[in-house]
Amino acid sequence: MSTPQPPTKIAIIGGGLAGLSLALSLNLHSPTAKTTIYELRAPTTSTSGALMLSPNALKILDSLHVYERIKNRGYEFESVISRRENGEVMDEYWMGSKSVFGYQALRVYRQVLLDELRSVATERGVDIVYGKRFSRVIEENEEGVTFEFDDGSKETAKLVVGADGIHSTVRKYVHPGMEPKYSGITAVTAAVQRSSLCFPEPDTEGKEYHMPVSINGKHGAFVMAPQNPEGTELLVGRQARFEERNKAGWDLLRKDTYQLLSFLNENKGDWPEIVQSAMDGIMQEKLSIWPFYVVPPMATWSSSYGRVLLLGDAAHAIPPTSGQGASQAFEDVFSFSLLLSKTESGIPSKELLGKWEKYRMIRIGQIMELTRKLNGTRANAEEQKAMRERGEEVWMARDLGVEGQRWLFETEIEEGVEELLK
Repeated sequence: MSTPQPPTKIAIIGGGLAGLSLALSLNLHSPTAKTTIYELRAPTTSTSGALMLSPNALKILDSLHVYERIKNRGYEFESVISRRENGEVMDEYWMGSKSVFGYQALRVYRQVLLDELRSVATERGVDIVYGKRFSRVIEENEEGVTFEFDDGSKETAKLVVGADGIHSTVRKYVHPGMEPKYSGITAVTAAVQRSSLCFPEPDTEGKEYHMPVSINGKHGAFVMAPQNPEGTELLVGRQARFEERNKAGWDLLRKDTYQLLSFLNENKGDWPEIVQSAMDGIMQEKLSIWPFYVVPPMATWSSSYGRVLLLGDAAHAIPPTSGQGASQAFEDVFSFSLLLSKTESGIPSKELLGKWEKYRMIRIGQIMELTRKLNGTRANAEEQKAMRERGEEVWMARDLGVEGQRWLFETEIEEGVEELLK
């Protein structure tokens, strides 16, 4: 009689969206694996802001039994309309479709999603250890990893997964010296009540004003997106080029109400009435900034022995323009946990891990190109003129239509993983 193999011990560094969803996905695909999440922040720590989730993410969250918990706690929509200053519709970018993809897009508060992921993880018996800051890898070999926390305590695992975000500490071990790079673009955002907006009259067909909307003019784009189920509170924001700052500098800017309000109100008289009313209705306590940082492309997301791995923002932080940052973390999580479930030892070989990384890197490259194009559509008139002078196209999504988004939302991850195993 063969001796039963002990459970594969997997340590996840980071208890955010990527770390929690990875633990749930491992629980689904490899229920015998012993998974522990190590998270620095206390579970009572709150986070602000909302995020957009498209069908590729919602399908995965549905398989993890999380989607039904958040569906009615966010704002459902199918496309983002871009309008000129005179109200004319100039573009439409599809982010979901119930009839085509099975899901509408969902804009939901990040804290709602975190809370529900954490609740499901607790119900499934996932171990989450709070107050632990990963410090370093002490030793790694083919048998596993010994690693240490800031408090001097040590742990071992067959596999360590760095899901600790764009400023990942685990990445310092896999790629010493690799730091996120500032894209040059920062979004300044706030919130307004829908009731404070001066909407144009319904069009000749009686249609109400479509939300979310991006109003594009010579000064760039002004975005408005509902972020609660009733659509009564909206995110508003603009993005532009800001000089890079250090952490202290970004923190100062984040607290500089006067400067942020001044930026959002720039050239107020040139904007249509709906934008001017949004400027007047800004809730100052919800002013914020989002500097767009990216992680430079890496040849590999794993260590030499393949026992330390990066995924999510730790591997490939994506600016929010395409609404695919969290969605791509969920794709990482689902495809990787599925791959693990199909390996005999419960841990992929370095060769198989390399195949998975290449598979995901191709996908991330496509998303980054989409993000670049969308950033161009939100640039101001001067920047768009410079793009054309360089021979760059100012891209429009309308030619794709909803069918043109199949490549993005119909991911067929199961088939992709099967191909890796051949």
